[in-house]
Amino acid sequence: MDKEKIKKAVREILIAIGEDPEREGLRDTPLRVAKMYEEILSGYKEKPEEILSVTFHEERYNEIIILKNIPIYSMCEHHLLPFFGKCHVAYLPKDNIITGLSKIPRVVDCFARRLQLQERLTQQIADSLMELKPLGVAVIIEAEHLCLTMRGVKKPGTKMITSALRGIFLKDERTRNELMRLLK
Repeated sequence: MDKEKIKKAVREILIAIGEDPEREGLRDTPLRVAKMYEEILSGYKEKPEEILSVTFHEERYNEIIILKNIPIYSMCEHHLLPFFGKCHVAYLPKDNIITGLSKIPRVVDCFARRLQLQERLTQQIADSLMELKPLGVAVIIEAEHLCLTMRGVKKPGTKMITSALRGIFLKDERTRNELMRLLK
């Protein structure tokens, strides 16, 4: 990430909106914004396949595994405004292959910390987890978008829900229904 370019761009934005980038309250704003982008867009530096490379094969577990209410914070690529909410991830292991508990939230963050669309984010998480070769994966995200809350139609509290179902969760109604019961 090129912090110097970001600093220059933020300075130009301040000037363009009629502000004085040299006034006390704004003097360090370009640097603060550059550091913020480096942090909240850090997902570009991470590789989901490396995160998921830690697996366990001896646990003999072959039932649904769910991580519920994983907090997500991302940036809408259309308006560069945040969206935030919760992500629920489930997978059904095959051949007793499970991943470390912390790996799933790390994969969620890897993709969320990029400029995103919620629909794409949901699919990227699901597709990434399918690399573990489970019987199925389900990802559900519910999020509030500040581009819908602060501007445009101004509808605070509105949540967008997206889902991505893969494998058995897509094909088998009984398994999908069990997942939905567990998520309630």
